Amino acid sequence: MPTSFPTSPYEAVLRLVECQKEAVSQDSLLHDLVLRWTEITEADSCDILLRENGEGLVLRASTAFPEMVYRVKLGKCVGLSGEAYTTGEAIFLGENAQEDPRYARYPNTNGHQFEALAVLPLINGPSGPLGVLLVRRNSLWKFDDATREQLMGLAAITARVFQGFTNAHQAGTRLNRLGALSEVSKTIAKSPYLEEILQLLVNLTAQQFNYRVCTVRLLDESRSELVLRATQAEAKAYQKKRAIKLGESIAGRAIAENRPVFVRDVQFDDEYIGHDLAVEQGLRSMICIPLTLQDRPVGVLSCYTTEVREFPADEIKALETLAKQAAVSIEHAKLQVRNTLMQEMHHRVKNNLQQVASLLRLQLRHSQFKTLEEALNDCLNRILAISTVHDLLSREDLDHVGIRSIAENLVHHQQTSFVMPDRKIKFEVRGSDVRLNMTQATQVALLLNELVANAIEHGFAKTPSGEIHVNVEDTDGEISIWVSNNGDPLPEGFDPTRASHLGLKIVENLARGLGGRFKMSEVLAWTVTEVKFPRATGE
Repeated sequence: MPTSFPTSPYEAVLRLVECQKEAVSQDSLLHDLVLRWTEITEADSCDILLRENGEGLVLRASTAFPEMVYRVKLGKCVGLSGEAYTTGEAIFLGENAQEDPRYARYPNTNGHQFEALAVLPLINGPSGPLGVLLVRRNSLWKFDDATREQLMGLAAITARVFQGFTNAHQAGTRLNRLGALSEVSKTIAKSPYLEEILQLLVNLTAQQFNYRVCTVRLLDESRSELVLRATQAEAKAYQKKRAIKLGESIAGRAIAENRPVFVRDVQFDDEYIGHDLAVEQGLRSMICIPLTLQDRPVGVLSCYTTEVREFPADEIKALETLAKQAAVSIEHAKLQVRNTLMQEMHHRVKNNLQQVASLLRLQLRHSQFKTLEEALNDCLNRILAISTVHDLLSREDLDHVGIRSIAENLVHHQQTSFVMPDRKIKFEVRGSDVRLNMTQATQVALLLNELVANAIEHGFAKTPSGEIHVNVEDTDGEISIWVSNNGDPLPEGFDPTRASHLGLKIVENLARGLGGRFKMSEVLAWTVTEVKFPRATGE
């Protein structure tokens, strides 16, 4: 489904789910949720009203009237909020919302004016709405079908996040592992979203079992690696822990032996990777529980304590049961993602065809080709760059692709198709395999294709041999890509911003489209092209 807001649907869901990481109470969770809503939807204000003892609605969080929280109470049939709560149907007013006869103004807020309003019931299950969520804009708001569907979907996620937190908080007051297990399993079983399942799993498991840190690593079978996908640890160093090979880790041993593996003290265990971080975070005992589905490994749940202790048999049994439930939910979510992406594929293909059409128009305006064959080959090369991304999507993570994977595929294609037999050029791709969403991956594929093709064509027009390097780096969310060659030097006084070469114009446009910048320079007898841009966090 195409997004109606700058924030993509998957990123929006993830940002709402992440509110649980910092929440210490219902109030702090609700406060974070209304802030996230204003960011995701570009709204000017957002309120959440929840039912109170079945008698009506109470304002529990507001970006517009924080001083009115807990002080505003509405009858369950009063105003637009009451109607949406009673009927369970969303209300959308794109203009003159305050003139609607059903509108009920909060006390002492006569000076507050806005134009558009969405009133969304917070529904989680058959028991009826938990309350309502109000989203306001000071300007006109066109509520087309896609926007309505997206707003209602995000409201359902918000209800699930709040109910999941509430269930876990209530369950945590009972010192009963079976009760905690039931609450965690029930909550994650309700979610159809993989990222939400994983985040709920680590958050609720840590909370219910009083663990310092919980992590989930999923198995990447193609690389035989366990990739960190969720943790409730706040330390950024922990959140960025690298993927680990199956044969080098305790988590890998848990998968290989298909049983829980216990480490008494990770700070002193020779097999454990990351002693310094364990000391910094105060981690001591650890247990790794394999996530398996019909004896097929899916990933590993790792739990850490702040003291050196044993894990009792009933605790291990509860974690094993939880791991089985989580594995089923994870696989179910993956199937749903596949189904959703298949439905979205027509939208992606349409966007890519529009991009191809734009490139062809640009090529017509800046035609420098001597023959029709040369022009067609240039077009084909760019279309194949887009094809590379789709091919990798079908083999990798469905909605994200690694930059190194893109670069390696493009380099192989360029090397076999465009390097003349009398030229001996060595290619090398180095750096991080930073994963990008579909939109950014397509733009980066086109950009890399132009830079590598330009290095071959102009860097080795006279020089018979040399090297072309592609380097990728991720520095706190800013991606840097360098394509360098040690072939022909740049012409004296060369200015890429004034060059008429079509490839450079395409690179400039793509870099701007990524919200980044492009530069080209001579460094130690190497021609270096550099593109930097911020990484988008979701599709």
